[in-house]
Amino acid sequence: MPKAQTLIDSERELAQWTALSYPPLCEPVSDEEPGALRCHACGHHCLIRPGKQGICKVRFNVSGTLRVPFGYVATTQLDPIEKKPFFHVTPGAKALSFGMLGCDFHCGYCQNWDISQALRDPAVSARPKPTDPQTLVKIAKEQGASMLTSTYNEPLITAEWSRHVFQTARAAGLKTSFVSNGNATPEALEHILPWLDCYKIDLKTFQDKGYRELGGQLKHVLWSIKEIHAHGTWLEIVSLLIPGFNDSDNELRQMAEFLASVSPDIPWHVTAFHEDYKMHGMGNTPAQTLLRAAHLGRQAGLRYVYAGNLPGSVDDFENTRCPDCQTVLVERVGYHVKKPLLKNGACPACSKKIPGIWT
Repeated sequence: MPKAQTLIDSERELAQWTALSYPPLCEPVSDEEPGALRCHACGHHCLIRPGKQGICKVRFNVSGTLRVPFGYVATTQLDPIEKKPFFHVTPGAKALSFGMLGCDFHCGYCQNWDISQALRDPAVSARPKPTDPQTLVKIAKEQGASMLTSTYNEPLITAEWSRHVFQTARAAGLKTSFVSNGNATPEALEHILPWLDCYKIDLKTFQDKGYRELGGQLKHVLWSIKEIHAHGTWLEIVSLLIPGFNDSDNELRQMAEFLASVSPDIPWHVTAFHEDYKMHGMGNTPAQTLLRAAHLGRQAGLRYVYAGNLPGSVDDFENTRCPDCQTVLVERVGYHVKKPLLKNGACPACSKKIPGIWT
């Protein structure tokens, strides 16, 4: 089986791991550029001419048709749902996570760079493994998972495959979720949201300059957050706090205030960075930074703020409390969940409804 870097050495190899894409995720641009296509999978809206790739490196124009990742996974893993992280979705349940190759960003600290940077970084050696939706659903059921999650690389650029998988997963009674950078488009959300129960977005910084260093734009991510929440899909936000990059009081306050303006009920996870891939020399995130961010989130009006990646070192910010009476509803240490105390999605002490998907 070919290495990731050689997947596009020929149209025959490309076709082995791809399917054709049609509207709404691609369309011809005009008669002035024969064969050129506009891709709508992510916020880059790449113009892809015949024989060329999109920014993600895994969506290709072959003789005037857009071929997109399909029919394989690069990796699968059984995870606690809390690892995604979803803290307001069936606590203690399991998710079968699957990832493909490629990303529309190039974050220097990516923890999944060995698959996300395929076709961009010559050090990547991940290989595709053929599969189908029925196989993924069967594995999920056998391993006791209640959810299938598209993650590890950016799921927006493989949305056709995710939708194909999720249609089968839904029919089998499984929940579905995206773990995404949020660089979405109206076309991509129209395509995938009807088949998604949960959506996690990384809000990586509140500075457009910072986003451009990573390969994106802040405005696209903010738009996605507002649009997904308005659609009614369950949404949680994660901000990985990197020393010197996005951990100032001002920036953290801006993130929290924006999220609170969309809804104070959106869970915000502030998590600890550890040096990885190309980003070294900044030091790992200390617990006091997470606590500072969590308190700023509460001050901004967010009702559910969590601190992660440093289990047991972040005071009460691993637990879910009732925002009215402060009863502990879900107690956690890392990904370990003690029995949730909610009753029909409500606080047992004061009956306040807690937003989320609890069953």
